[in-house]
Amino acid sequence: MDVLVLGFCLVLGLLHTTEGKVLRPGRVPPHIVFVMVDDQGFNDIGYHGSEIHTPVLDQLAGEGVKLENYYVQPICSPSRSQLMTGRYQIHTGLQHSIIRARQPLCLPPDIPTLPERLRQAGYSTHMVGKWHLGFCRPECLPTSRGFQSFLGSLTGSGDHFNFQSCDGTEACGFDLHDGDRPAWELSGNYSTRLYTERVKEILRHHDQRKPLFLYVALQAVHTPLQAPGHLLRRYQTLGNRPRRHYAAMVSGVDESVGEIVSELRGRGYYNNSVLIYSSDNGGQPLSGGCNWPLRGGKGSYWEGGVRAVGFVHSPLLKRKGVVSQALIHVSDWYPTLLSLAGYRESDSSHLDGQDVWGAISSGLPCPRTEILFNIDPVSRRHGEVDPRSPGFGIWDTGVRAAIRAGDWKLLTGNVGDGDWFPPQTMPGGPHQWQGMEKRRDQRGKSVWLFNVTADPYERADLAEARPEVVKVLLTRLAEYNRTAVSPRNPPDDPMADPQLHGGVWTPWLGQEEAGDEGDDEEPDSINRKARSKSTCKVCKLRALFKKVGTRMQRAALYL
Repeated sequence: MDVLVLGFCLVLGLLHTTEGKVLRPGRVPPHIVFVMVDDQGFNDIGYHGSEIHTPVLDQLAGEGVKLENYYVQPICSPSRSQLMTGRYQIHTGLQHSIIRARQPLCLPPDIPTLPERLRQAGYSTHMVGKWHLGFCRPECLPTSRGFQSFLGSLTGSGDHFNFQSCDGTEACGFDLHDGDRPAWELSGNYSTRLYTERVKEILRHHDQRKPLFLYVALQAVHTPLQAPGHLLRRYQTLGNRPRRHYAAMVSGVDESVGEIVSELRGRGYYNNSVLIYSSDNGGQPLSGGCNWPLRGGKGSYWEGGVRAVGFVHSPLLKRKGVVSQALIHVSDWYPTLLSLAGYRESDSSHLDGQDVWGAISSGLPCPRTEILFNIDPVSRRHGEVDPRSPGFGIWDTGVRAAIRAGDWKLLTGNVGDGDWFPPQTMPGGPHQWQGMEKRRDQRGKSVWLFNVTADPYERADLAEARPEVVKVLLTRLAEYNRTAVSPRNPPDDPMADPQLHGGVWTPWLGQEEAGDEGDDEEPDSINRKARSKSTCKVCKLRALFKKVGTRMQRAALYL
């Protein structure tokens, strides 16, 4: 009997480890591949009726579960932060805007990340692509936040071939890193192609007896709009130049995912794998994207900014070939993927995400009924507040905020442009986009209410007709706001300028003791830095012209 008791205790000791981890007996955790695409619009995939050809994505989604009630954040850093932490922006201090390249700011180091937890669950963790969660200090880098390897960019955008990245017109530098070093030797490769090859390399060398987490954060289809010639030739008949280049980039993504899945099959990973595909925010109509028939786009809290393309493909799904209307948010992937890995947080009360695997895989009732998109007091709308939609003494309606509860969605403050942009298939630029519907209900308003189940295109504002619903949702905003931490929005640091660091975007704080390379630098490295300085001047001019051009495009929309 003593031997049996001892054996039982040993088994319990193996199943219950520190850090709240619980491993399920008799279960091999699945390999997880999370593909995040940058700025793909709701209408920019074949199965939503797009003119862009995405046969691989269409097939994978059709054989899996299409997520048609799936939400992200309207811009890059917030979506990525919530994927990595399972927490709303109000609980990480990242309520306002993106993390800019020169900001001394990053994902809070005291908050555990998804790859950190997965490593505790026994996973190998690797990342390729765009980080955009801050890099001011070495401890902010992907390899310090749970990833065992990293190939990609640290900033929000950059050239897809030479990896030059500019923050405004004042600061430009090289932004392609392999681990914690600049990967000069890889410049000249197309980003989507480069990242795909690195994924395949990881799959070839990984020990399959250990579960694998691959975070594939493609730089496409973010500006600048660039694609190889063989992809552009597919869309020669598409008269709108930005749309043509954008479509070619989406086709590149389609090819990339196809190659990754083929590698999973060929290397024996596929039968025990889960593939998640997600855009990080809505498309930018001024840069070739399309969210039609949804309202608004990237940067706004209208459906076109936050309702995303998403699907799950896996042999492990209990239901396949279905469309899910479960309410799912990007923060849900953190607890969902940890659950699949067999990991349990000892205390999940700090999480805003929900485990939604049962809803996705089996069609069970979804535990999520509400999404707080954001509360951003830094972007408070000053000036006129609509007297027809007051805050009832509950909420300052000048504060930029958005929430969905059940069928209802409430927006307050300056939530972004609310235009509807039809598909941009005609020649020329934005000034020739005939039929574009102008926003009709934003001037002076500070509160909007929609039943987004019955009216997903947000055409019928019900704020005046249903004041009782407005009051309930304003109360929910106030309740959430009481749990918020202060926004962290430091000014840009001039010491971040890449020209102070060999022409490279790299951590600039906490590096004082690193020493000076001095005379030990290789001649080839010196030549690369010299080339970078020369390229940077061109990069600055390009950024200036782009900024001026964008302002002219916006002005033309309202002529």
